[in-house]
Amino acid sequence: VAHALPKTDPVHQITIIPRGRAGGFTMILPKEDKYYGTKESMREQIIHLLGGRVAEQLTLDDISTGASNDIQRATEIAKKMVTQLGMSELLGPRAFGSGQGEVFLGRDFSHSQDYSDSVAAQIDSEIHAIISEAYNRAKEILTENIDKLHFISEFLLKNEIMDGEQFKAAMEGTPTFEE
Repeated sequence: VAHALPKTDPVHQITIIPRGRAGGFTMILPKEDKYYGTKESMREQIIHLLGGRVAEQLTLDDISTGASNDIQRATEIAKKMVTQLGMSELLGPRAFGSGQGEVFLGRDFSHSQDYSDSVAAQIDSEIHAIISEAYNRAKEILTENIDKLHFISEFLLKNEIMDGEQFKAAMEGTPTFEE
Protein backbone atom coordinates (compact mmCIF):
# COMPACT_ATOMS: atom_id res chain seq x y z
CA VAL A 1 0.00 0.00 0.00
CA ALA A 2 2.76 2.44 0.94
CA HIS A 3 4.51 1.95 -2.39
CA ALA A 4 1.39 2.93 -4.35
CA LEU A 5 0.86 6.20 -2.48
CA PRO A 6 2.79 9.12 -4.01
CA LYS A 7 3.26 11.19 -0.82
CA THR A 8 4.26 8.26 1.41
CA ASP A 9 7.93 7.83 2.28
CA PRO A 10 9.70 4.70 1.00
CA VAL A 11 9.60 1.34 2.74
CA HIS A 12 12.86 0.71 4.57
CA GLN A 13 12.15 -2.78 5.94
CA ILE A 14 9.38 -5.32 6.43
CA THR A 15 9.58 -8.10 8.99
CA ILE A 16 7.35 -10.77 10.45
CA ILE A 17 9.64 -11.20 13.46
CA PRO A 18 7.55 -10.33 16.53
CA ARG A 19 8.68 -7.29 18.55
CA GLY A 20 6.82 -6.70 21.80
CA ARG A 21 3.12 -6.97 21.05
CA ALA A 22 3.65 -6.44 17.32
CA GLY A 23 3.66 -9.59 15.23
CA GLY A 24 5.80 -7.79 12.66
CA PHE A 25 5.91 -4.38 11.02
CA THR A 26 6.62 -2.31 7.96
CA MET A 27 9.18 0.41 8.65
CA ILE A 28 8.88 3.57 6.59
CA LEU A 29 11.62 6.14 6.95
CA PRO A 30 11.28 9.74 5.79
CA LYS A 31 13.49 11.03 3.00
CA GLU A 32 13.80 14.38 4.77
CA ASP A 33 12.81 16.08 8.02
CA LYS A 34 9.19 17.18 8.08
CA TYR A 35 7.88 19.84 10.39
CA TYR A 36 4.26 19.75 9.34
CA GLY A 37 1.88 17.41 7.58
CA THR A 38 -0.56 18.06 4.78
CA LYS A 39 -4.09 16.77 4.58
CA GLU A 40 -3.13 14.48 1.71
CA SER A 41 -0.05 13.08 3.47
CA MET A 42 -2.12 12.39 6.59
CA ARG A 43 -4.81 10.73 4.46
CA GLU A 44 -2.15 8.53 2.84
CA GLN A 45 -0.76 7.61 6.25
CA ILE A 46 -4.21 6.39 7.28
CA ILE A 47 -4.52 4.37 4.06
CA HIS A 48 -1.12 2.79 4.70
CA LEU A 49 -1.95 2.01 8.33
CA LEU A 50 -5.10 0.14 7.29
CA GLY A 51 -3.23 -1.96 4.73
CA GLY A 52 -2.41 -4.74 7.20
CA ARG A 53 -6.05 -5.23 8.17
CA VAL A 54 -7.11 -5.23 4.53
CA ALA A 55 -4.36 -7.73 3.64
CA GLU A 56 -5.60 -10.07 6.38
CA GLN A 57 -9.13 -9.88 5.09
CA LEU A 58 -8.11 -10.45 1.47
CA THR A 59 -5.72 -13.34 2.09
CA LEU A 60 -7.09 -15.04 5.20
CA ASP A 61 -10.79 -14.27 4.71
CA ASP A 62 -10.70 -13.34 8.41
CA ILE A 63 -9.19 -10.68 10.64
CA SER A 64 -7.04 -10.78 13.77
CA THR A 65 -5.89 -8.52 16.56
CA GLY A 66 -2.62 -7.93 14.69
CA ALA A 67 -3.70 -4.62 13.17
CA SER A 68 -5.18 -3.15 16.37
CA ASN A 69 -2.38 -0.63 16.94
CA ASP A 70 -2.50 0.48 13.29
CA ILE A 71 -6.27 0.97 13.53
CA GLN A 72 -5.85 2.98 16.73
CA ARG A 73 -3.18 5.19 15.13
CA ALA A 74 -5.29 5.69 11.97
CA THR A 75 -8.28 6.69 14.10
CA GLU A 76 -6.18 9.15 16.12
CA ILE A 77 -4.92 10.80 12.93
CA ALA A 78 -8.44 11.08 11.49
CA LYS A 79 -9.74 12.49 14.79
CA LYS A 80 -6.93 15.03 14.93
CA MET A 81 -7.61 16.07 11.32
CA VAL A 82 -11.26 16.77 12.15
CA THR A 83 -11.09 18.11 15.71
CA GLN A 84 -7.76 19.95 15.90
CA LEU A 85 -6.50 20.76 12.41
CA GLY A 86 -9.64 22.05 10.68
CA MET A 87 -9.31 19.53 7.83
CA SER A 88 -12.99 18.64 7.57
CA GLU A 89 -14.93 19.83 4.53
CA LEU A 90 -18.19 19.59 6.48
CA LEU A 91 -17.09 21.26 9.71
CA GLY A 92 -14.58 23.69 8.27
CA PRO A 93 -11.47 25.26 9.79
CA ARG A 94 -12.35 25.02 13.44
CA ALA A 95 -10.86 23.25 16.46
CA PHE A 96 -13.23 21.28 18.69
CA GLY A 97 -12.63 20.59 22.38
CA SER A 98 -10.03 22.15 24.60
CA GLY A 99 -7.35 19.58 23.76
CA GLN A 100 -6.02 20.02 27.29
CA GLY A 101 -5.77 17.12 29.69
CA GLU A 102 -4.81 16.82 33.33
CA VAL A 103 -2.04 14.26 33.54
CA PHE A 104 -3.31 12.64 36.73
CA LEU A 105 -7.00 12.54 35.86
CA GLY A 106 -6.73 11.24 32.32
CA ARG A 107 -8.04 12.85 29.19
CA ASP A 108 -11.61 11.52 29.37
CA PHE A 109 -12.31 13.27 32.66
CA SER A 110 -10.75 16.61 31.84
CA HIS A 111 -11.55 17.03 28.14
CA SER A 112 -14.05 19.85 27.84
CA GLN A 113 -16.58 19.64 25.04
CA ASP A 114 -17.20 23.09 23.58
CA TYR A 115 -19.67 21.93 20.96
CA SER A 116 -23.17 20.47 20.79
CA ASP A 117 -24.16 16.82 20.63
CA SER A 118 -25.21 17.29 16.99
CA VAL A 119 -21.72 18.59 16.17
CA ALA A 120 -20.27 15.61 18.07
CA ALA A 121 -22.31 13.35 15.79
CA GLN A 122 -20.94 15.20 12.75
CA ILE A 123 -17.40 14.78 14.08
CA ASP A 124 -17.99 11.03 14.50
CA SER A 125 -19.43 10.88 10.99
CA GLU A 126 -16.43 12.71 9.49
CA ILE A 127 -13.93 10.46 11.28
CA HIS A 128 -15.85 7.41 10.10
CA ALA A 129 -15.89 8.72 6.51
CA ILE A 130 -12.12 9.32 6.51
CA ILE A 131 -11.42 5.83 7.87
CA SER A 132 -13.91 4.14 5.50
CA GLU A 133 -12.53 5.95 2.45
CA ALA A 134 -8.98 5.02 3.46
CA TYR A 135 -9.93 1.38 4.04
CA ASN A 136 -11.57 1.19 0.62
CA ARG A 137 -8.51 2.77 -1.04
CA ALA A 138 -6.17 0.29 0.71
CA LYS A 139 -8.40 -2.55 -0.47
CA GLU A 140 -8.33 -1.22 -4.02
CA ILE A 141 -4.51 -0.98 -3.99
CA LEU A 142 -4.01 -4.47 -2.56
CA THR A 143 -6.56 -6.04 -4.89
CA GLU A 144 -4.77 -4.49 -7.88
CA ASN A 145 -1.43 -5.79 -6.54
CA ILE A 146 -2.53 -9.13 -5.09
CA ASP A 147 0.26 -10.98 -6.93
CA LYS A 148 2.87 -8.71 -5.30
CA LEU A 149 1.21 -9.18 -1.91
CA HIS A 150 1.44 -12.97 -2.27
CA PHE A 151 5.07 -12.82 -3.44
CA ILE A 152 6.11 -10.59 -0.52
CA SER A 153 4.18 -12.77 1.94
CA GLU A 154 5.86 -15.93 0.68
CA PHE A 155 9.26 -14.23 0.76
CA LEU A 156 8.70 -13.15 4.37
CA LEU A 157 7.57 -16.63 5.43
CA LYS A 158 10.85 -17.99 4.03
CA ASN A 159 13.23 -15.16 5.07
CA GLU A 160 11.41 -13.25 7.86
CA ILE A 161 12.87 -9.88 6.77
CA MET A 162 12.76 -7.92 3.50
CA ASP A 163 14.84 -4.78 3.12
CA GLY A 164 13.86 -1.69 1.16
CA GLU A 165 15.82 -2.63 -1.97
CA GLN A 166 14.32 -6.12 -2.05
CA PHE A 167 10.87 -4.62 -1.55
CA LYS A 168 11.36 -2.10 -4.36
CA ALA A 169 12.56 -4.88 -6.69
CA ALA A 170 9.49 -6.96 -5.83
CA MET A 171 7.15 -4.04 -6.48
CA GLU A 172 8.76 -2.84 -9.69
CA GLY A 173 9.62 -6.13 -11.37
CA THR A 174 9.10 -9.87 -11.20
CA PRO A 175 12.16 -11.16 -9.32
CA THR A 176 12.63 -14.64 -7.96
CA PHE A 177 13.29 -15.23 -4.26
CA GLU A 178 16.97 -15.62 -5.04
CA GLU A 179 17.16 -12.33 -6.90
